[in-house]
Amino acid sequence: MSLPRTLLIAASAFGLIGLQAAAQAAVAPQDLVAPITDYKLYVLDNLEQFTSHSREFTDAIKAGDLAKAQELYAPSRVYYERIEPIAELFADLDASIDAREDDYEKGVKDPVFTGFHRLEYGLFHDQSTDGMQPYAERLMSDIEDLDQRVQGLTFPPETVVGGAAALMEEVAATKVSGEEDRYSRTDLWDFQGNVDGAKKIFELVKPLASKEDAAFVERVEDNFASMEATLSHYYVEEGNVESGFVTYDKVSDADRRALVGPVTVLAEELSTLRGLLGLN
Repeated sequence: MSLPRTLLIAASAFGLIGLQAAAQAAVAPQDLVAPITDYKLYVLDNLEQFTSHSREFTDAIKAGDLAKAQELYAPSRVYYERIEPIAELFADLDASIDAREDDYEKGVKDPVFTGFHRLEYGLFHDQSTDGMQPYAERLMSDIEDLDQRVQGLTFPPETVVGGAAALMEEVAATKVSGEEDRYSRTDLWDFQGNVDGAKKIFELVKPLASKEDAAFVERVEDNFASMEATLSHYYVEEGNVESGFVTYDKVSDADRRALVGPVTVLAEELSTLRGLLGLN
């Protein structure tokens, strides 16, 4: 009789490496199986959505539909932003999917510069889909490759738990400054994706963290609530339908500075989460 899907995912998500690492932790190894398994399910679900939305996005580019491609750029990326701690385990794919022009000596003209930000330049700077078809095809190929690699991946507990802080540190480093999506100005979409991913990790291990330091958990919850309340001010709504975020150029310098504090505090607090669980 075959094992249920969740048990198969648990085996591949945690693996012997994960069990050995957890054996050194402050929490019992079996206590980490469920949150790591649930996180892999979360990653796989987001990968499925990422693949589907990105296919629609790249199809629009190949069809020469500039307006549709621009509209789908940010909603496609948000799924990747949520799962970056895992995606970044594959450095080659992370570079080809999400690198920025600053990472290349020749910038946007560098022949090896591919992925979302190469497409962003064409769609929002050049305002054209001309010449973007090969980049769209390469992006979909890389995304499908990522999906396949993650399916059987062992998720190290220390990487998962540490990913919460890594996501908030990325917000502080590249999102608040506005350098991530400098042409589309869709930075708040990426901002929200990173917050979503960090909060998911925290929520999954919160019962374990509460046993170690309930006051810490309460502080983190309050800071997440504050962050989400701040972001909610920048949603664009039409009637009762939420349609997305304002472009980042509409966020004042004062408001950008106001975001730095909560982001920095969350990043610092979450950086202690792995140690709290004995996973350093």
